[in-house]
Amino acid sequence: MPIEREILHYVLELMTRLVLFSLAVAISPVVGRWLLGLISRGVKLLGNYQITDDKSVYESYIQPFQNSLTLTGAFAFIAICLNVLIQYEDLYNFLGVFVYSALSVCIIWFASKLARQIIHRSVIGLVNRWFGEVSEVVLIFETLIYVLIIILAIIVFAIGLRVNLIALGASVGISGVAIAFAAQQTLGRLFGTLELYLDRPYVSGEYIRVNFNPYGEDVYGLVEAIGLRSTKIRIVAQNTMMIVPNSTMAGKNIENVSRGKKTMAMLCLDFSRQLRVDEQALVTRTIEQESRFFWGFDKTSTRVQYGTTDEPKYPATRARVFFFITSPTENSLELRKRLLDLANSAIAQRLAAQNLRFVVPEPTVYIDSPMTL
Repeated sequence: MPIEREILHYVLELMTRLVLFSLAVAISPVVGRWLLGLISRGVKLLGNYQITDDKSVYESYIQPFQNSLTLTGAFAFIAICLNVLIQYEDLYNFLGVFVYSALSVCIIWFASKLARQIIHRSVIGLVNRWFGEVSEVVLIFETLIYVLIIILAIIVFAIGLRVNLIALGASVGISGVAIAFAAQQTLGRLFGTLELYLDRPYVSGEYIRVNFNPYGEDVYGLVEAIGLRSTKIRIVAQNTMMIVPNSTMAGKNIENVSRGKKTMAMLCLDFSRQLRVDEQALVTRTIEQESRFFWGFDKTSTRVQYGTTDEPKYPATRARVFFFITSPTENSLELRKRLLDLANSAIAQRLAAQNLRFVVPEPTVYIDSPMTL
C-alpha cells in the first residue's frame, strides 16, 4: 500500500505539472502580445518625457518586428515555465530540445532583423559621415553581428539544457585549436580589413607608395578597390593589377601620395650691389644650409636663380629663391609657411655677417599644387 500511494502521488504530481506547463503553452501567445504591448508603452512613456521620438521609434524598430518579437516572447515564456518539469530530468531534456531550439531560432530571427534595420537606418549614415562613402565596411560589421547573434543563440540553447559549456569547450579543445589554426589567415585578413577601414590610410581612387620587398623598389599605384579580403592596386606605368591581402597592407608603411600637398614658395632677395660668382655660391650654400634646419621643406628641390634688378642706374643682383613645402593637411602647411619666415630671418642674419645685405621687395608668393608620382 505505501508503494502504491507513492506511485499515485508521483503520477498526480506529474500530471499537475504537465497541466500547468500545457496551460503555459496555451497562454504563451497572449504573453508574447503582452510583451509587445509593454514595450510599446515603454517607448510611448519615453516619448512623453521627450527622451525620444516615440512614433519614429515604434514605426522603425517595433512595428516591422511584431511577429518575430511576439514569437520570441512566447517561447521565452514557455522556456521559463518548462522549469516546473525540471525534477523530471528525462522529460525536461526531451521537451527542452524542442523548446530551446524554437527559442534559439526566434532569437536569431528577431535579432538579425533588428540588427539589419539598425544597420540600414543608422550605421550606414555614420559610415557615410565618417568614411565619405558606404562600402564593404558595412558588410563586415553586419557579418560580425550575425556571428555574435548565432553564438548568443547557441549559448541560450546550451544553458537551457544545462550543458556544461566549460566541459564541452575542454572536450572539443583539440578540434577548436585545429579550426582556429585553419581560420587564422581568414581572421587575419578580416581584422586587417577592419583596421584599414578604421584607420583609413588610403581609400579608393588615391595614389599610394608601398614597399613589399626590402631589397626591391617601391610600388606606386592607384587604389582601385578595397574588398573584404584584399586591396586592388593598379601599378603606374605598367597598368597591371596587384591584389594584396588586407592583412599585409595593414602591416606596411604606406605613403599616401594623393593626400600630400606641395606648395612652391618664391622669394626675391635684392642685394645692394652686383655679387661676384663666389658670393653667389656663398648665398646659395647659406640658403641650402639654413633650410635644412626646418622640417617640411623639400631640400632637393630648393633652387636659387640670379639676375639683375630693374634699376637701370644702379644695377644689382636679384636672387630668386624657390622653396618647395610639403604637407598632408592645411593646418600643418600654414605652420610650415611660418617656419619659412623664420628661415628667411636666419638666412638674413648669416648673410649680414658676410656683409651681404639684401631687401625683400615683394612678399613671398605661394603656389599650391597636388603631389604627383
